[in-house]
Amino acid sequence: MESPQTCCEQGHQNLEAMKAGMFLRKVKSRTWKRQRHYKLQEDCKTIAYKSSWAINSYSTFSISDVEAVRAGHQSEALLSVADEFPADRCFTLVFRGRRGNLDLVAESTKEAQAWIQGIGALMENMENMDESTKLDQWISDWFSKADLNKDGRINFKEAKKLLKMMNVDMNEEHASSLFKMADKSKSETLEDQEFVEFYKMLTERAEVLDLFQDYSSDGQSLSQCDLEEFLREEQLEGEGSYEHALQLIDRYEPSDTARMNHMMSVDGFLMYLTSPEGSIFNPERQDLFQDMSQPLAHYYISSSHNTYLMEDQLKGPSSVEAYIQALKRGCRCVEVDCWNGSNGEPVVYHGHTLTSKILLKDVITTIANYAFKASEYPLIVSIENHCSIEQQEVMARYFRDILGDMLLTNTADSSELPSPEALKRKILLKGKKFENESENPTGEVSDEDEAAEMNKDSPVTESPPTNGKKLQQNLCKELSDLIFCKSVHFHSFEHSRTSAKPNEMSSFSESKARKYSKEAGSDFVLHNTRQLTRVYPSGMRTDSSNYCPVDMWNMGCQIVALNFQTAGMEMDLNDGLFTQNGCSGYILKPEILCKRERLFNPEKRDDYHPLLFYVKVISGQQLPKVKQKAWFIVDPLVRVEIFGVPLDQAKQETKHIDNNGFNPLWNETLQFTIHTPELALVRFVVEDYDKASRNDFIGQYTIPFTSIQPGSRRRRRRHDDGTRRHQFGW
Repeated sequence: MESPQTCCEQGHQNLEAMKAGMFLRKVKSRTWKRQRHYKLQEDCKTIAYKSSWAINSYSTFSISDVEAVRAGHQSEALLSVADEFPADRCFTLVFRGRRGNLDLVAESTKEAQAWIQGIGALMENMENMDESTKLDQWISDWFSKADLNKDGRINFKEAKKLLKMMNVDMNEEHASSLFKMADKSKSETLEDQEFVEFYKMLTERAEVLDLFQDYSSDGQSLSQCDLEEFLREEQLEGEGSYEHALQLIDRYEPSDTARMNHMMSVDGFLMYLTSPEGSIFNPERQDLFQDMSQPLAHYYISSSHNTYLMEDQLKGPSSVEAYIQALKRGCRCVEVDCWNGSNGEPVVYHGHTLTSKILLKDVITTIANYAFKASEYPLIVSIENHCSIEQQEVMARYFRDILGDMLLTNTADSSELPSPEALKRKILLKGKKFENESENPTGEVSDEDEAAEMNKDSPVTESPPTNGKKLQQNLCKELSDLIFCKSVHFHSFEHSRTSAKPNEMSSFSESKARKYSKEAGSDFVLHNTRQLTRVYPSGMRTDSSNYCPVDMWNMGCQIVALNFQTAGMEMDLNDGLFTQNGCSGYILKPEILCKRERLFNPEKRDDYHPLLFYVKVISGQQLPKVKQKAWFIVDPLVRVEIFGVPLDQAKQETKHIDNNGFNPLWNETLQFTIHTPELALVRFVVEDYDKASRNDFIGQYTIPFTSIQPGSRRRRRRHDDGTRRHQFGW
């Protein structure tokens, strides 16, 4: 084991090597490989790169934009050149947002390790920064962009232009006065740290100062008693507030003197409010807190549709990267569409379309590597099987050999499904299965899968099957034996109640699920107390758009599959629901949706007490520009949306603030009535107001109603009289 000193020396050597720069091959495919020169800038925050043919022009990206570094052949591009470049010279940079991955090959193992370890260390440093340091870092990054001649100074004209770029509109006379105050050297220019101070003076948060002074005995600081009063009165904390106040002072107060005297300055107060403890999300519900020992049918399960796709369902690329991203987000049910491939190798793609194809063995290997990175609870692999007997045998071999002990093969009958706790670190296959072991191994089973139904109404670019009726397909016994969740055709709720086995699962298109919820909602809810139900998007959604999952969750449907690659309100709701309970991908359904002996009606419950929910939208800070033009500044508004049972569906919004994307102040209170809090989700949306056209989306945050902390909180993330109060500061 290396000593700390050796590790430190190695880290220094890595950074020095990166600063000196190296030639790395950028790989896009087996045939596209180009050399680029990459080097770490002196700020240790930015990577600059240029093509071999470029003379002086470098492009850059920030270390903060990198989400992960993967060593070896962990992408389609690097797998395609595995015979040419060994794994120990290859690595992949994964970026946040929708920017594509960067696949690179170093000239040697040593150089690859320098970049892999170096970028990893820089990312860790940034993660460990406190909020105050992150703010200084962010301002300094903007300063560097404005300092075009790189002399470390900017004048007032440049500062005004920079502030516009940062989405700040200002009174020029006031800004000029503050500029002169920050110019300690009287040079009529500001250096990096002087600009940081100028910026902080210009954007001082009056609403935080007002709150601070409301509870400060002397107007200068908060004593332990002052902070205790704030925690009791404003944050609605109960027992232990006095001890908690001292903990907060020790944790967030930057001044040693104030800390020793058990006092909190306004800087410490702001650091607390912008910390995870000041978040709107109740920390007690962020970690695993639910009972995980109930049957699988009692849980919502984070589920992906056509998981292999990166874009649309007609021409979009298929990629193992899509599985990696879904699994890292806590997805616990992924889909694999298997078709006959060349050379006896099954492939995965969207059948009868022009989506690209990937090898099944690569998909299974990726699933094996990432299945339990985000959650230890069971992963369901939903198989759409369109392969011949020969290639099904290959499928079965890959599942057995690659997944090994992770694959659940025990399908013994039971009166109910096992629990997530009992199935930890197990992979369950869902697909077609023989009714019993005595059937002919190549006997016919009806193909009641999603593809058959989608072909009825979906545009195609290849010849579909002869018709959309029941198809017949031979099934390989080796594959059938590995299936735990058996796909069955849905006949009726009565048939399901009297005849269905616990491990049998039916899939419904969104339109069928909606039809059943309207025509037989109570029966649907009772069905879902016993059986797993999977819902998937309509075949007409060729752009990979999504349906609203809330209606399906209200029916108790567990596997509500969405296109994870498509951002929007629907995925916001999915992410919001599954953010709680340790991001495990499993959320215990409310008791009202698990009981088999009585029907769910929110207005006819023994404990029915609607809540009044007040949201005071206070202020915002550092809202991004939606149009990248120097003169453009947003006019933001906040809309609060409630999703849940029909009685609770509601939305209200604040007025818009003209020309202020930096520190808009709303101070508006919105009021809602919540009838079924355990099924309610609250979505905060910020938009740029436009009177002539549709508002532009700026950002959002979605949280389960039951996970909200009352008090003065930030969204980054009841009183005894039946009122839940929440003040909301962006």
